[in-house]
Amino acid sequence: MSKADSLVLEFESTKNSLDAQKNSEDKPSGGVPFHAPHPIPYQGSKRNLAPEILAKVSNRRFRRLYEPFAGSAAITIAAANMKLANEYIISDALQPLMSIWNQILSSPHMLANDYERLWSEQLTSDANYYYKVRDDFNRFREPATLLYLLARCVKNALRFNQQGDFNQSYDKRRLGMHPHKMRIEILGASLLLAKKTKTLQGEFEAALAGATADDLVYLDPPYEGTSTGINKRYYKGVDRDRLIATLRDLNRRDVPYLLSYDGCCGTTIYGSPLPEDLHLTRLELVAGRSSQATLSGRSEITVESLYVSRNLFSSFQQMYY
Repeated sequence: MSKADSLVLEFESTKNSLDAQKNSEDKPSGGVPFHAPHPIPYQGSKRNLAPEILAKVSNRRFRRLYEPFAGSAAITIAAANMKLANEYIISDALQPLMSIWNQILSSPHMLANDYERLWSEQLTSDANYYYKVRDDFNRFREPATLLYLLARCVKNALRFNQQGDFNQSYDKRRLGMHPHKMRIEILGASLLLAKKTKTLQGEFEAALAGATADDLVYLDPPYEGTSTGINKRYYKGVDRDRLIATLRDLNRRDVPYLLSYDGCCGTTIYGSPLPEDLHLTRLELVAGRSSQATLSGRSEITVESLYVSRNLFSSFQQMYY
């Protein structure tokens, strides 16, 4: 049996087992919905917004889709399910995160097994187990330990101190994604992406160097004000001037792109307007209840801005207007 056949067999076996345990309330009357794999739980993931974002380009097909602030790669996963491109390039500045993706694509069984071991050990350990795993991650930066921390930490919200060490606490109300479910998410993502996805690790400018007019770029950088301070929400921020310079370069090369950047949460506004000479069209997307506000005991709705490049928006107008 080939490696690919073995992966399909294990995926189907695990999925059948999970489907048998699902509540009927999880299934609409019209049947079982397609399950888009989502192996990396990640605050700020565009999983729920992905269909609305990609609807802006659903009438086109591309050579490559670039996602240089990959995180959970929700847009790449949704686009691959839509067969939006022939190839996918995902990258991120956080090296252990890209190591997770490398294992998902090349050795999903190993990652699923390592996660299951970490998850299971917590059942027979005291409350300090999470912090032991966190210390191990800060020393060795292993992908499975980061995946466990992401699954178990408060609101799946990454936090790093000023030295770059992960410092988020664990969520006392839950144990993190069950290993059986995690396995199907990992195997599902591997099946969907492995043969047509490349990974990079580093700065977003370098990741986009090969993008052309036949490609699509999706950028989801940290918003202004979310990557500084004692408990910054992201591993590394993005200087606004650098981002604008990259957008100008994409315009010069006629590369189509979508940008999720600023927005508002309740009365708080993130980011000032981008320069008019970029010729972007700004759309507002309702992202739902803010998990960050929930952490602070507030109930607020997040509205995110989606900027559409001029060469994309013209085709979008032709389709809908």
